[in-house]
Amino acid sequence: MVNKSILLLLMIFIISACSDPTIESVDTLSPTRIVKTTTVPTSTRTPTPTRTSTPTRTRTPTKRPTATPTSIYPSEGFGPDDFPVDVNPLTGSHVEDPAVLERRPIAIKVNIVPRYNRPPWGLSLADIVFDYYHNNGYSRFHAIYYGNDAEMVGPIRSGRFPDDQLIKIYESIFVYGSADPIINGRFFWAEYYERLVLERGQTIQCPPEPTNPFCRYDPNGYNFLLSGTSEVHTYVADRNFENIRQDLTGMFFQDTPPEGGKVGEEVTTFYSLDTYNKWVYDPALGKYLRYQDNLYLDQGQDEEFVPLNDRLTEVQISAHNVVILRVPHEYFRKPPKEIIEIKFSDSGPAYLFRDGMMYEVFWNRPPTNGVIYLTDKEGTPFPFKHGNTWFQVVGDSSEPLKEDGSSWRFIHRFP
Repeated sequence: MVNKSILLLLMIFIISACSDPTIESVDTLSPTRIVKTTTVPTSTRTPTPTRTSTPTRTRTPTKRPTATPTSIYPSEGFGPDDFPVDVNPLTGSHVEDPAVLERRPIAIKVNIVPRYNRPPWGLSLADIVFDYYHNNGYSRFHAIYYGNDAEMVGPIRSGRFPDDQLIKIYESIFVYGSADPIINGRFFWAEYYERLVLERGQTIQCPPEPTNPFCRYDPNGYNFLLSGTSEVHTYVADRNFENIRQDLTGMFFQDTPPEGGKVGEEVTTFYSLDTYNKWVYDPALGKYLRYQDNLYLDQGQDEEFVPLNDRLTEVQISAHNVVILRVPHEYFRKPPKEIIEIKFSDSGPAYLFRDGMMYEVFWNRPPTNGVIYLTDKEGTPFPFKHGNTWFQVVGDSSEPLKEDGSSWRFIHRFP
């Protein structure tokens, strides 16, 4: 086996040769202007909560996702352990080929800021997505693929400290586009360092290949970095780690909606004047549809939303479960080059949106093996709906605000 110190030095050299060693200062691009935001602390960019307008579907051609049949699931559900061999423990859903579960999940860091990064590729195929605050007022996605493969995923961008914890929780292979040297230092010295997958300066045109899981798509000079999950699994086959089934138990799935919820047909998460999103429940689909910010609120405008589509599948991104996680945030380094710690440890308040209802629950992280799961106030496992889940991560002081009889709003605040 290659000496770890030599390997780490080689990785540092490769990354420093092909990336900017600083936290990127993100610009927000609209079709008509660029607005710099790097000198504005997050705390000053959060306006008073306002009522939002109804999302419009007329701006972007959008295909509807398909509904998931529920009759195939037993009334008692699946989980939190003893999953059948053909049931994905991250979705509670059957897979066509159980062999796909005999390997590790792949986590990929996806970015949709500035807006010319949209629509993204492959997010509709992820089992779990964490949407969390990154820096400079923006959030970014940590997308986990296990039961499905995606031909292309991206645009791929840099990692942050919260990814370190999520890699450990989900025992995943992590695909990302470099990071600040401080953050890379934590990644490279972790026990999972052999499961890090980075571009090595060999640029090929898309689609990706098994010998090189990264490719570049370059419309109008934007030069997006993409990858494919099958190619990543092939690429890491000769790495010195076991790419086998891990203990991913902990989530409990049941299609019958629990009692005791409140109406929750819409939920908005507000991170900053330029990053906000909304989920709207579609009863015909049994899913929440994702809408994304379309306007920088620099002059007190009302929020404007458009559908967030998937460029790969050509459908609007949707989720069977949307979960707001209130998690402690801390500054590791303050603005303008901020680095944030998010403490996914122990437990905290959470809000599960499923079937048009909202449930006040608790999120939990096991002290040893297992994934993030939900419980009620007595500590009893609380059921997700069978299907995919999006976790919206906000600060632990981010209280829910009810806008009307069915709409809820969370404003990201920290510490």
